[in-house]
Formats: sequence, structure tokens, C-alpha cells
Amino acid sequence: MEQPRGRTRSRVLLAAFFIASGVNHFRSPRAYEKIMPPSLKGEAKRLVEISGVAEVAGGAGVLLPWTRRLSGFGLIALLAAVFPANVYMAREPERFRKIPAWALYARLPLQPLMMLWAWRATRR
Repeated sequence: MEQPRGRTRSRVLLAAFFIASGVNHFRSPRAYEKIMPPSLKGEAKRLVEISGVAEVAGGAGVLLPWTRRLSGFGLIALLAAVFPANVYMAREPERFRKIPAWALYARLPLQPLMMLWAWRATRR
């Protein structure tokens, strides 16, 4: 069954976004380690690596019909798992002076939108 062009484009963009983000975890790990809430600082390096691998795997899985649905669930779970780091950044803007405080808060509603995108792009 042929997929509508818009859905195919959406999947490719979703995959590219997560693959690029995952690769960036290994290119700039300190930036990701810095945004870990204090309670996770001891595990920051390992968590950055795990989330980077998960982003690459999830993004690649979106492109394959037999793994697409599972990858969608995985990306949604990943987005939920990293949400506390985004909340931490918004609540502690003085620690992230290179990013305007308004942008730290503006990111928060984007997380559910990203989840919706992953959901819609990975259904059939």
C-alpha cells in the first residue's frame, strides 16, 4: 500500500531529526551532561550515551516499516524521559545563560508536540 507523500516526508524528517540529535550526543556530550538535573549528575555521562543511542536507533527505526510502530513508542517514551531535564533548565535559567529564559520555557510545550509528531508519523 502506497503512503501519502506528506506522511513519508514527515517520517524522513522525524528520522533525520532524531538521528542528528543522537549523533550530537557523542559530538558534544558535555552540553547534554550539563543539562542533567542534579539528582542524575553521577550518571550523566552514561545517560547521555544511552539517550544518544536511543535517538539514533529510534530515528532509524522510523524508516523501516517493520520497526516503525515500535520506534514511535520508543521515541515517545524517550521524549517523556528527557522532559525533566527541560523542566530543570527552565527552572534554573541562571545556569544556562547562553539560552534566553523565554526560550527555556518555550521548549516545554514543544515536547508534547514532538510526541504527537512521533505518534502520527509512525502509525501505518
